[in-house]
Amino acid sequence: MLKVGLTGGIGAGKSEVSRLLVEHGAVLIDADRIAREVVAPGTPGLAAVVAAFGEDVLAEDGSLDRPRLGSIVFADPDRLAVLNSIVHPLVGARSRELESAAAEDAVVVHDVPLLAENALAPLYDLVVVVDASPETQLDRLVRLRGMTEQDARARMAAQATREKRLEIADVVIDNDVPLGELHRRVREVWDELVRRARASGASEE
Repeated sequence: MLKVGLTGGIGAGKSEVSRLLVEHGAVLIDADRIAREVVAPGTPGLAAVVAAFGEDVLAEDGSLDRPRLGSIVFADPDRLAVLNSIVHPLVGARSRELESAAAEDAVVVHDVPLLAENALAPLYDLVVVVDASPETQLDRLVRLRGMTEQDARARMAAQATREKRLEIADVVIDNDVPLGELHRRVREVWDELVRRARASGASEE
């Protein structure tokens, strides 16, 4: 098994890269999806979030009002740290469960938005960073996700700097490129991941 950490700044296009890797055969463990699962209605995670932030972060149906919570934490580093202290241990535990269920020869890609922020690089055999310029990130967040420029800049500022992410990268995928070029680059990276997985398996025999 090859354990890959995949990360990138918000709006860099990490989701598209993870989708392409799955098409090639990767086993994807999506930290964002798991983060939603662990605060679903009725979970201890949601109860802990409500205890920390109050019932105002709940929608009318009892689910977590993520935009409301986001507007609170992304403007306040201390409150973001409180949220992370609740959610991250739950996400980590679930991620380990899913990884243990993968085949021995699998390329397991952990899609982790805050990999650099939480110094998680040592957990993986290899770290892949999807990189885009801040200008590209801002454009995508405003134009494609409908964020205000102020909200987009706040989300970007709450994450690690571009330089910090690149420091931990074993492989960089440039996503300031046309989609066809991105597909070609992801295929190259996939071939390298498969090669490393096979080499790792052979060395363990």
